[in-house]
Amino acid sequence: MHLHRIALAVAIAFPVSLPIVVLAQGVATEAQLQSVQISSARAPLDPNLPSSTASRTAEQLREQTIYNPEDIAVNLPSTTIRKRYFGDRNANVGGRSYGTLQPGRALVYLDGYLISNFLGRFDAPRWNMVNVEAIDRIDALYGPFSAIYPGNSIGTTLIVSERKPKGLEASASIKLNQQGFSEYGTSESLTSKQLSARIASRLDSGLWYSLGLQHQDSQGHPMGYANAVRGATAGAFAAPTASATRVSGILYDLDPQSRDRAIFGANSIDHSVQDTANLRLGYAISPTQEIEGRLSWWHDDSSVRASTYLRDALGNPVWGGVVTDGVRQFTLTPDAFAPSLRDEVHRQLGVTWKTKYAKGWNASVVATDYRIISDAARQANLAQPQADLGGAGSVTRRDGTGWNTFEVQTSYTPSAGDFGNGQHALVLGLHRNQYQLENVVNNASDWRSTETTQNQSYYGKTTITALYAQDAWKLHPDWMLTTGLRFENFESLDGSQYFAGPPVAQSSFPGRSLTALSPKLSLAWGATDDVVIKTSLGRGVRFPNVDELFNGTKTGASITTSDPNLRPEVSDSLELSAEREWGKHWLRASLFRDDVTDTILRQTDATVTPTVTRVSNVDKVLTQGIELVWQSRDVGIQGLNLGGSATWTDATVTANAANPAQVGKQWLRIPPQRYTVQASYRPNAEWLFGASWRWASTMFNTELNIDNNPNTYGGTSSVNQLDLKAAWKFAKHWEWSAGINNVGNQPSWQGHTMPQRSVQTEVRYSLL
Repeated sequence: MHLHRIALAVAIAFPVSLPIVVLAQGVATEAQLQSVQISSARAPLDPNLPSSTASRTAEQLREQTIYNPEDIAVNLPSTTIRKRYFGDRNANVGGRSYGTLQPGRALVYLDGYLISNFLGRFDAPRWNMVNVEAIDRIDALYGPFSAIYPGNSIGTTLIVSERKPKGLEASASIKLNQQGFSEYGTSESLTSKQLSARIASRLDSGLWYSLGLQHQDSQGHPMGYANAVRGATAGAFAAPTASATRVSGILYDLDPQSRDRAIFGANSIDHSVQDTANLRLGYAISPTQEIEGRLSWWHDDSSVRASTYLRDALGNPVWGGVVTDGVRQFTLTPDAFAPSLRDEVHRQLGVTWKTKYAKGWNASVVATDYRIISDAARQANLAQPQADLGGAGSVTRRDGTGWNTFEVQTSYTPSAGDFGNGQHALVLGLHRNQYQLENVVNNASDWRSTETTQNQSYYGKTTITALYAQDAWKLHPDWMLTTGLRFENFESLDGSQYFAGPPVAQSSFPGRSLTALSPKLSLAWGATDDVVIKTSLGRGVRFPNVDELFNGTKTGASITTSDPNLRPEVSDSLELSAEREWGKHWLRASLFRDDVTDTILRQTDATVTPTVTRVSNVDKVLTQGIELVWQSRDVGIQGLNLGGSATWTDATVTANAANPAQVGKQWLRIPPQRYTVQASYRPNAEWLFGASWRWASTMFNTELNIDNNPNTYGGTSSVNQLDLKAAWKFAKHWEWSAGINNVGNQPSWQGHTMPQRSVQTEVRYSLL
């Protein structure tokens, strides 16, 4: 890609930002990171923010079809949400300079509480703690330019805000989603449904509360297929022998590396029933002090089944053994179609105290504790018909795993005549987080119920303690210099692994302690009343998480390897941006560069059974790109709004002593081009029509870029998706909506097959 040519073209335009409101980890910074309100009278762009940002408000989110909470982020610029199916609990985030295989670079907060999960292979943010009825907005910050956030912010920081009541509020909705799915020998109509409700109120006493309940019953499509690859699967594509069972139903295609592949049936078909309860309580101690608490509870009951395409001469299903179609012979292992069950309960606690003075010093304290109360993942060793009757297997337990955070922060809002002559907005803070891994795998004589001896165990903790300071200095009415420094101390401790073998393997890892300094610098210039030009530089240090260091689970379905000596990844980032607002139009252009040392590569091969996940350091990866974001209101006619984004990226490995052949190759799962367009039309107060289109180019899924056939299961293909929605307020408090996602039924893959065309209808009641 010739980014310099694109940069030249972009330089001709004047550049802009979407309206934003950002809540920091410690909410004392609300005064500094205040919203930029866009109205018919232009409001000045906020120069204090060192990062580029993007937002979607509750009203904008009404324009799209939302089933799972992570759907609110799919149209954000330079953002990929890997939602594989309806009810997915592993919807990872990808961004400008990182793919969905690098979840440690995505920070996600819910009302200031960290919900990023760095604890295991299913390590996506805990989106299920978000109540869809209460969502007020989502904001994205790009890059490590703010000292307020941990090193994980070298990618994207997503901040989800739920609505606080202003009076009595009540709402409820019923959603029904129907997806038609067809791939290989599977053709199904899949139904998912969701019920959600919320009641909230603010009382005269200063007390406020919000209670949200959500229930969803979701049916997923196949996440995998039992298969054999020529040259990669032992004994595959051999000449038939007399002892092999003659079958029909074997399908053939090419895998992502253009190797011959045989498909025997679908597996990893997930049916999940999830329940979430959220209780928030707040109290205004005085006009300038408030305390707030949060209790969230989530339960998931998941069953995963399989479906064989193979039939013998009598038409009976064939689930395993040596099989042939008369031309080629294959061996299906007993676990190729093995089912599994999972039952888990998670709990989140959070408390916040803050002051709210208009000027001068404010303070806040934020604490949260996220705990997996119980988690039993039951995996059969045998194929489905036999496994339905019992039989041997394994049970993986993560009871007690979780994390906690603590933050003390103070901020200063300047005023004329103060110690800094009204020129310095300050933020000072102390942060601490701890992640704890407790992962035990037991043998089971009956995989459904009876555990026997321990087979494996993986334990460990990581702790990060940080001090940070940030100063937004108004050098001149048109100039703002924001400087920041973050000191972090990382510790890993109590790491151990045990494997019953044979042979028996037991390891205890010595504790490690590392420190890092991350300086930040941003200079913003108000070139005119409606143009802001900004240069931001920042270093971010992302320490390895507890899963990458210590988790090494081996089951019939998956193998995960770890490295207790992983080095932290260090990002030195630069962004040049310009923003312009004129009339009812906004535009931002950003040139970004992200030079990362010791990038942590996490790669999963889901096309083999068991799936294999590996983790390692890559010496240097350089990402450069351009991002455009725009928005216009009342385009041509009253009520027609348009917006969108375009991102061009070049991410290349520039050094890797461990694998020199990787030098010069493109980085994994970062599309070179990404585009989004959103349109909405409100002809009157009753009707809303929305449309959104997302397109992303193909990307690589292997270190050496040898996957030259991306448009198939196991590949990472292009995305071309159009979504439509209509909503009608047919009576006071009542709304009906219908939407179609992936209207053109364009297939796409991110290792797994992504959702195909779905139709959703919703009836909603609201007192608002």
